Amino acid sequence: MRKSVVSLKNVSFHYENQSDYALDNVSLDIYEGEWLAIVGHNGSGKSTMAKLLNGLQFPQQGEITVCGNRLNEESIWEIRKKLGMVFQNPDNQFVGTTVQDDVAFGLENHGVPRDEMIFRVGDSLKKVKMDLFLNQEPHHLSGGQKQRVAIAGVLALRPTIIILDEATSMLDPKGRGEVLETVRELKEEKTLTVISITHDLEEAAKADRIIVMNKGKVHREGNPEDIFSLDEELIHLGLDIPFSIKMSNAFRQKGVALSKHYLSEEELVNELWTFRSKI
Repeated sequence: MRKSVVSLKNVSFHYENQSDYALDNVSLDIYEGEWLAIVGHNGSGKSTMAKLLNGLQFPQQGEITVCGNRLNEESIWEIRKKLGMVFQNPDNQFVGTTVQDDVAFGLENHGVPRDEMIFRVGDSLKKVKMDLFLNQEPHHLSGGQKQRVAIAGVLALRPTIIILDEATSMLDPKGRGEVLETVRELKEEKTLTVISITHDLEEAAKADRIIVMNKGKVHREGNPEDIFSLDEELIHLGLDIPFSIKMSNAFRQKGVALSKHYLSEEELVNELWTFRSKI
């Protein structure tokens, strides 16, 4: 039986001066060791969910538990030790003059002893393949490198859950690929639970499970292949389906009988190559 590490039960939240709920009676579980993508267009509720999970806001109705602890103003600091967040713009996260200073910042705030701090800084940067940049000034790094340093800063605090809050949206395709591959490797190595809040279905395709939000409610839930089979429905919700899905649909319309919806361009190319070899 899968162990739930984050649970939302009948959670509702609305902002001042807004009549509609940003989240409307949402219930869901997030399980240990999974990569869950929460997707939706602007105003769907996904960004509000990120704020609630990190304790930047608190629900007006319902409850959220993280690792068995109910999230509230008294428990938030203890919960934040278990839950790390990587934000959209890496430049807004840097506070140190060098890469190692930046990763050490959170550890200093938590009172980690110096010898342990030095070990964690080096270990975390090595895990994201940035250990050769210890003394580099952050503004000299590429977008993907900056985001990997931000991930190292989170890892150094030894969380069990990482939230990516639109963490790849400002990166070019190369940087996006670097960050997502880094997260995938860390998830497998450390049995991390990853929550990806995104509007990018290319990123969501990397997840184990996808939740589609719409008008503050859970609209759909399933694995990537199940969700992407709803391509027209996703487009209607204002989501841009992955290129590989668009191409698969185009080939089908031309009479090419593909065996399934492909979640990556590599898989689609392999299928087409096999198909051509049989002609």
